[in-house]
Amino acid sequence: MSAIVTEKDQGVAVITLNRPQRLNALDPEMATALHASFTDVATDVEVRCVVVRGEGDGFMAGGDVRFFKQSLNQLATGDHQPLSEIFNAVHGTIRTMHSLPKPIIAGVHGAVAGFGISLMAACDLVIAAEDTVFTIAYCHIGTSPDGGSTFALPRMIGLKRSMELALLGDRFDANQALSLGLINWVVPGSDLRAQTEQLAVRLAAGPTKAYAKTRMLLNTSLDADLNQQLDREQAAFLECVTSDDFAEGVSAFLDKRRPQFRGR
Repeated sequence: MSAIVTEKDQGVAVITLNRPQRLNALDPEMATALHASFTDVATDVEVRCVVVRGEGDGFMAGGDVRFFKQSLNQLATGDHQPLSEIFNAVHGTIRTMHSLPKPIIAGVHGAVAGFGISLMAACDLVIAAEDTVFTIAYCHIGTSPDGGSTFALPRMIGLKRSMELALLGDRFDANQALSLGLINWVVPGSDLRAQTEQLAVRLAAGPTKAYAKTRMLLNTSLDADLNQQLDREQAAFLECVTSDDFAEGVSAFLDKRRPQFRGR
């Protein structure tokens, strides 16, 4: 059984975390497969939106603690080789997600812990089932966070809240996550997959090039001053107006019809 399953249909790639017997806990095989899957969808021109979801009872319960236990003796000597494969893959995945030229949606439920938080935070939009329980959790096993959560969270929810979640590792529910700004919607668990798919299809039918530029502008905005950001906006806009999607969008607006974007 593959630790990651990728399915593509109607311009949507659904990446499923597929270790349900371990609550999709991350081990080297899953980390490598996840990186490979995101690398694939990044270059597939037919894919116009990506969905990340978890099979079974939870989205992702963080790192596989059993794997850490098996590696303790080697790690205690200062030999970090057991973790190097995971870090290379995990951080490669986050970098690929950050630069991906298409929207990413997370549909989460059950446990979202450790790297599950990092993976979710790297997505553009998040739909959570009502039963979702979140925790950064790293402090409970005596380590600091990874996967870019210390980059994403202060930008999303502020420094003090990020400190609270990371230092205490307390659990919080979907409504608390919504109020913090970590997620976008809370839905009944029975509706999670359908509503996630509905949103993905909507985004896949949108102006892909414009989405790519919008993601870039927002993801880099906190590293720019106003003048830099204005220059980036102008450059991005001028690139968009050369696209077929722009011509279609303008024509559709004037014709008072729904645009038929093709991602070019």
